Amino acid sequence: MNRVLVLPILVFILSWSGLASATEVPGPLVETDWLDKHQGDVVMLDVRKDTKSFTREPVFRKDKKTGKQLLVGVGGHIPGAVLVNYKHVRSKREINGQLVTRIVPLQADFEKLMQNSGVSKDSAIVIVSKGEGTGDLTMATRLYWTLKYFGHDNMAILNGGMAQWTVDGRKVETRPGKTAEGNWQAGAVRDAILASTSEVSAAVKEGSSQLVDNRSVSQYFGTGKKSYVHAKGHIPGARMFPNELMNSAGAPAKFLPKEDLDKLVRAMDINRDAETITYCNSGHLASGGWFIMSELLGNKNASLYDGSMHEWTLNKQPVNAMTME
Repeated sequence: MNRVLVLPILVFILSWSGLASATEVPGPLVETDWLDKHQGDVVMLDVRKDTKSFTREPVFRKDKKTGKQLLVGVGGHIPGAVLVNYKHVRSKREINGQLVTRIVPLQADFEKLMQNSGVSKDSAIVIVSKGEGTGDLTMATRLYWTLKYFGHDNMAILNGGMAQWTVDGRKVETRPGKTAEGNWQAGAVRDAILASTSEVSAAVKEGSSQLVDNRSVSQYFGTGKKSYVHAKGHIPGARMFPNELMNSAGAPAKFLPKEDLDKLVRAMDINRDAETITYCNSGHLASGGWFIMSELLGNKNASLYDGSMHEWTLNKQPVNAMTME
């Protein structure tokens, strides 16, 4: 065959098979400049609870001293982004005779959610949150963790979310777009990043893993608790890494630089390389702790206790709390 024809044919075959054209995200986090250049190459999943804000105009306030327009309310979305309602990212079902809420959905349900969101097996995914605070950031990390659990790797989170996109002056859209059905299916389930109650119990009794509590200080010490958690305090032996340490204050909420996160982890007496289980009240905030340990600091022996304090206390497992007189 004429050598002049070989290369074009080879390129065509690779392109047709999806090998030549697949976009690879550069890391677990991307900035707005990268996404601005690759909008057409990725599936953008905009995950939020406040779904009405997806089609609402952003709100600005003029600073009286500087005259600068300040973002005070995130609204709208990146052109082409697909809305993912956060309530569908988690589910509820019976585990060992107890109804556990806010946990990883069944595989078939999650596959349908991703297909309806336009995700296919070869999609590069960028997850976008509102970016107004830690709660938004951890909606993004929870979706990221769930995709990872079900075998997807080629994905990143937009650092700072829609808040960063908006303050950077990039185009914001308020009209909902149309989404073509995807063909995404789960790969091999990664049980290694999902910790069970029995594994947490072993960590308490045998010290097999370090436990990291990503809740607020008050919840750790037991001066307060969520209504769906049935006892105050923390899992015995757990170290604190409160959720407010994960990101910069205010909006845009961005993950702190790796070197700062590393210093904070060490300051909280957490071994960044040890086998680690993160937890919170329900597995939401703990996904941020897992993301920091696993994806940003490189600890591939980190897992998430999905049911967290909700499941732990449903099963009447031991807790440590301050004694309040």
